[in-house]
Amino acid sequence: MEIGGIISAIIVGLIIGALGRLFAPGRQSISLIVTILVGILAAFLGAWLVPSDDGFSILTLVVQLVLAVVGVIIAAQLLGRNKRSRI
Repeated sequence: MEIGGIISAIIVGLIIGALGRLFAPGRQSISLIVTILVGILAAFLGAWLVPSDDGFSILTLVVQLVLAVVGVIIAAQLLGRNKRSRI
């Protein structure tokens, strides 16, 4: 991956992380930094799983968004601030 691809993956990751948090069900009590890191990771992983020849693919974006939603849900379960048990 070239430097332009890395920079674009980071920028897309910021947006994908925010959208992943928006589309994740329920309330997520994770920090903004964790959301951004999940989005960047989802952007890199999605670009690796579904590479595109011309640099842009709707399928790649959909895969990145799904990965971000799953990542936000997992991060909220593992790192959530409000882990009170309700009886």
